[in-house]
Amino acid sequence: MIKECHIRNFSIHEKEIGGKKYLFAYLEYTGRDFDADMKRMAADPETRRWWKHTDPCQKPLPDAAAKGKIWSETKEVYFLP
Repeated sequence: MIKECHIRNFSIHEKEIGGKKYLFAYLEYTGRDFDADMKRMAADPETRRWWKHTDPCQKPLPDAAAKGKIWSETKEVYFLP
């Protein structure tokens, strides 16, 4: 489903900071309508089953929690293809 929703080169990294573990994700979106693709992914039964198991393992940062999301968005400041 990730690939069907136009996501490529997706990876998740773990980093311990101050005794707490944080996850950072990187992905490249190649589609034309990110919001529609994310709605499509969220409607997929298999994806929902997976999220049911993985979402409780993640504690969102305050900015994401305020929006009812798991992940915070970041701003890319440099990219070298």
